[in-house]
Amino acid sequence: MSNRVVLVDDHQMFRTGVKAELGGSVEIVGEAGDVDEAVAVIKAVQPDVVLLDVHLPGGGGIEVLRRLHGTVQARFLALSVSDAAEDVIGVVRGGARGYVTKTISGPELTDAIGRVAEGDAVFSPRLAGFVLDAFAASDVPAVDPELDQITQRERDVLRLIARGYAYKEIAKELFISVKTVETHVSSVLRKLQLSNRHELSRWAAARRLV
Repeated sequence: MSNRVVLVDDHQMFRTGVKAELGGSVEIVGEAGDVDEAVAVIKAVQPDVVLLDVHLPGGGGIEVLRRLHGTVQARFLALSVSDAAEDVIGVVRGGARGYVTKTISGPELTDAIGRVAEGDAVFSPRLAGFVLDAFAASDVPAVDPELDQITQRERDVLRLIARGYAYKEIAKELFISVKTVETHVSSVLRKLQLSNRHELSRWAAARRLV
């Protein structure tokens, strides 16, 4: 019997391409383009495997993992264009069983889905090293609840604040408005229960986000 899969990615054309590549080797039982959709669909159809993009509207793949933690039996395989160590480590800490990049072929992806469904951990070759290094380092906790609740965009803003950038410079660097930068900073301060950007900078430096 083929594995039942939910495909989560904010690009419709990419989802269509993945379905074509997978052919009839798995059963696509649902799709979603953002965090809220993904949570609702996964809860509704209870798939075997979720193919999860890391960067999604509404908080990213980590937010999907956080909201579904302990509520579904599905196993999660991150499928992303990003091969950044922090993305890989973030979703693995969040509970994903594997991480492959979008350069993967159809047959390789089919194989990865099957292995994850059986409980294996699957990573694109160079990404496995990031994970091993991260979890082998004694000063890196296996789970960092504070870091896991911060979205990817909030981390981008936080990193630049820690480097001493002004809000206007951050806005220019990330192609967003100053108001959006302020919103992200307020959100992070609230989540971490910190009071100012100096405390944020210290927090980011302690976790080597700088």
